[in-house]
Amino acid sequence: MKLKAIQLRKGNIIIFNNDLYVLTDVTHITPGKGQAVVQTKMKHIQTGQNAEKRYRPDETVEKAELETRKMEYIYDDGDNLVFMDQETFEQIPIHKDLLGDAILYMLPNTVVDVDFHDGKPIGVELPLSVDLKVVETEPNMKTATVTSSYKPAILETGLKVQIPPFVEEGEIVRIDTRDGKYLERVKK
Repeated sequence: MKLKAIQLRKGNIIIFNNDLYVLTDVTHITPGKGQAVVQTKMKHIQTGQNAEKRYRPDETVEKAELETRKMEYIYDDGDNLVFMDQETFEQIPIHKDLLGDAILYMLPNTVVDVDFHDGKPIGVELPLSVDLKVVETEPNMKTATVTSSYKPAILETGLKVQIPPFVEEGEIVRIDTRDGKYLERVKK
């Protein structure tokens, strides 16, 4: 599928130098003089190697053809996480390196969209937010109210976040998967 460079967005997966890259930053630059350009920063899907490329706005870019399947994360198998297709019940191991930080937002039974290219899994699309239990944080301060001060916490997946001082160990918090920030305390 061809796209004009002006249509590129962060998160798109494109074919660059015959390999798959995910766009990590897209900036439209319109100088006072001269031609506008689209500056892209990207990361190689498998190696994690970074690259940059400038395109003219009307230049065409090859967007990768992806198949997305709903899959449930079942268990950790050492170097891989095993996912089960929600329709066929087929189980597929995906290497942890390929998943990156997404691992920190997934508990067993989490349903995610897994992207496939040429029949091979290349990554997961997380829900916008996840609910995780606080397993380690500083004790609650009796005088704590909703303020702009935060304290560090470790969640059940190992994710480290900043939470408000009134949240205690054992409570469930909602986390934004796009930036890893605390959204709210989840009532039981």
